[in-house]
Amino acid sequence: MKIHPPLKLQGRVEALFATADASSFETSPVESLALDFDGIPGDRHAGHTRRTGGREPWYPRGTHIRNERQLSILSPDELAEAAAAMGVPTLRPEWIGGNLLLSGVPRLTMLPPRTCLFVENGPTIRIDGLNVPCRLSGRSIAAHYPDRENLDVAFVKAARRLRGLVAWVEKPGLLRSGDRVEVRLPEQWIYDPPASA
Repeated sequence: MKIHPPLKLQGRVEALFATADASSFETSPVESLALDFDGIPGDRHAGHTRRTGGREPWYPRGTHIRNERQLSILSPDELAEAAAAMGVPTLRPEWIGGNLLLSGVPRLTMLPPRTCLFVENGPTIRIDGLNVPCRLSGRSIAAHYPDRENLDVAFVKAARRLRGLVAWVEKPGLLRSGDRVEVRLPEQWIYDPPASA
């Protein structure tokens, strides 16, 4: 088994987004986000807990669990790659409910769980894992390209491992557009169970 040592990368907050109210899926650009332990106050994904859905088939729908999906983090490079695969000119982060557009981190979506984002003079955000693309996001994109068919399905395929990350607030603070971010990856490996397991 190969063990990869801890690693530090540098990124930059390119843009921030929040929902106008908890019923809205799409987000809108903002200059800053005051993050607390619930995430973004008033946001659709705010809260210590959340209700389960199709992503957690091992629980009955609506079961209260810990909220590890307070924030959606996206990469401009990965959005451009997904847009090209879909054959559309652009894919805006706010169309798919993004909160933080982070540049400078290669293959952002592949950052491992437990990675921490230390924002200069601000919050610490802990990565839970990759955000699996869904048709709800695809339908939102399709609404911006009414002359195109089946973009909801195309997004699911095109954005696989490019949809960004979900994360939660480990330390509250003010997040601002333009902030520098230190990305600290933990020691990591791929678990390979023994043949007898």
